[in-house]
Amino acid sequence: MLNRTYYKIALLLALPAWLNGCGFMINSATQDFSERLKQTVMEHNDPQTVAEALPAYMLMLEASVAGDNGDENLLLSTANLYGAYLNLLPDDELRKQRLSRRSLDFALRGICAHNQGWCGLQQKSFDDLQTLIAQTDTDDIDQLYSVAVAWAAWIQASKSDWNAVAQLAQVKLIMQRVLEMDETYKQGSAHLYLAVMESLIPEALGGKPELSKQHFERAAQLAPDNLMVKVLYAKHYARMVFERELHDNLLKQTLTAQAEAPGLTLINTLAQQQARRLLDSANDYF
Repeated sequence: MLNRTYYKIALLLALPAWLNGCGFMINSATQDFSERLKQTVMEHNDPQTVAEALPAYMLMLEASVAGDNGDENLLLSTANLYGAYLNLLPDDELRKQRLSRRSLDFALRGICAHNQGWCGLQQKSFDDLQTLIAQTDTDDIDQLYSVAVAWAAWIQASKSDWNAVAQLAQVKLIMQRVLEMDETYKQGSAHLYLAVMESLIPEALGGKPELSKQHFERAAQLAPDNLMVKVLYAKHYARMVFERELHDNLLKQTLTAQAEAPGLTLINTLAQQQARRLLDSANDYF
């Protein structure tokens, strides 16, 4: 029997960095406004307020995409914003399936606009993907990361569909390439994704808990102020290997830490909310 956290992919990472592509601003202040918006969102301490505000910007971005269907930055910005919104939603499985599919579609269109060789990415074989990956360089890192994040979110939302879950290997391959090109990209987010992916399957069934632990430790080194790293470490690794002491220590450290941090306040607030729930359920799990 698979562990009940099987194929749970945690996606609560930083909001996208491409809001400067927003097409709804038509004056010269577009980029400045977008940067201020991103910073305001990431430093907000009330996830509910952010969740209620983001849909308006999502629709505006979609309207901009309709006016410029070949703008890769705009397509990827839209994909990233949908992905960020998913992380703020309550447990509404049907809605998450719809919105994650929308995010992935925009990401796939964005990477296709970046390089026509990547068109139809989701239908390519694993071998073909390996060939494409081998041809990438650091100029492709934004696009690769965006499509991997959107793809992972769609798999998470579609986890009851084994055809979707089977595509996890492709996501892992892309994230590994991001890591090879720059392990510090987005404060080591690729390490965090790979840490979770390596913890999805128990060791008895071929999982790699020690590799997962290594990725979590490196992610913590690269992003020491990101409390979500500790929460995911506890949720995915400590629970998988049944290390109650590690689990509780990580979560207690999260709860006693300062949530306010440049560009991380929203993420840290969400992390502390999750930490409380995980501690409350620890006796039932262990």
